[in-house]
Amino acid sequence: MADKTVQFTRTQIEEIAKKHPTPFHLYDEKRIKLNARKFTEAFGVLDSFKEYFAVKALPNPYILKLLAKEGFGGDCSSMPELILSERSGIRGEDIMFTSNDTPAKEFVKARELGAIINLDDITHIPYLEQHAGIPEVICMRFNPGSWQFSNVIIGKPEEAKYGFTRQQLFEGYRVLSQKGVKRFGLHTMVLSNELDESHFIKTARMMFELVVEIHKETGVRIEFVNLGGGIGIPYRPDQNAVSYASIANGVRREYDETIGKAGLAPVRVCLECGRVITGPYGYLITEVVHIKDTYKKFVGLDATMANLMRPAMYGAYHHITVLGKDDKPRTETYDVTGSLCENNDKFAIDRELPKIEVGDYLAIHDTGAHGHAMGFNYNGKLRSAELLLREDGSAALIRRAETVEDYFATLDFSGLARF
Repeated sequence: MADKTVQFTRTQIEEIAKKHPTPFHLYDEKRIKLNARKFTEAFGVLDSFKEYFAVKALPNPYILKLLAKEGFGGDCSSMPELILSERSGIRGEDIMFTSNDTPAKEFVKARELGAIINLDDITHIPYLEQHAGIPEVICMRFNPGSWQFSNVIIGKPEEAKYGFTRQQLFEGYRVLSQKGVKRFGLHTMVLSNELDESHFIKTARMMFELVVEIHKETGVRIEFVNLGGGIGIPYRPDQNAVSYASIANGVRREYDETIGKAGLAPVRVCLECGRVITGPYGYLITEVVHIKDTYKKFVGLDATMANLMRPAMYGAYHHITVLGKDDKPRTETYDVTGSLCENNDKFAIDRELPKIEVGDYLAIHDTGAHGHAMGFNYNGKLRSAELLLREDGSAALIRRAETVEDYFATLDFSGLARF
């Protein structure tokens, strides 16, 4: 069963809120570090293992630097993410640049940083050569097409916009070999928020078998395989977290059975997990501003889906703790809502919770990935602050809240009088 307790009290939050008004995202430094070390230790059974943290999950330099100190690289998909990694001290082959429909200037920046470029399409080979040149090391993203499992977040591979077909992949390695590439990688991403450990092991088997086939048909030796990310987290209290050791040991067995027996070792194995690294250790802290009782009971918050869109976008469950009432019986049923002019602006529907009053603080769990990062400004809502709960119990501001001036900063009002 998932642990849905919080590591802070209502009193702590009240003190923090005096300086940093709600809503804000709060990240638990100690538990992120401990989790990163547990992850690294488990996957250490794979020779020269490397985790490239998915920057899109939590693009904050303080988090990236914290993880870099634990040996993590950065998985980037845009110019700002490349720059963010660079300014956080992540450079060179500690960056995996996995992008699609990529602008030329982003390839140029990736090459400038010495990042590993992971191509998404066979037409990107001449495009990259024209605009940035072909590097010595390159990776390609494989889309397996019809695949035995998929989910609502990532969809069916054959309908996805990502990656090379099998035929294109083999052709790509031949072409790049002729263009002087010396070191090759292979990548896929077919899972997202997955809790079935066997799916990751099956994916590894598919990729390791592909490494052998590529060598037989093209003579190319793959230096590293990036199995993507997608390890899920238990959003619901009745779900169980995956076992890192179980996945790692399963991948190791497949490696020995395939790569080892083919005499193609060593092949470095990489992952690009984001959600499982930081997700469970972030919370959206919000205050109750209204209680409404009509056809249903509604709890109105000072946060909206502009702060956390997953429940509205995916119908995703996020656990809610009413701070200071953790031990109270859940006697009431509420829709927990924000103030956007959209009826799907709800964090929970028909959720059983303790009796809630105006002024209560709620902690919405598991927002440490794809939470603040997916924020937006619809209805003129301003994006919230991000705080890091330090190991000593203090809270450090790692991103200030937006202001109205920020919201208007890209508008030019000077011409209105003549308009």
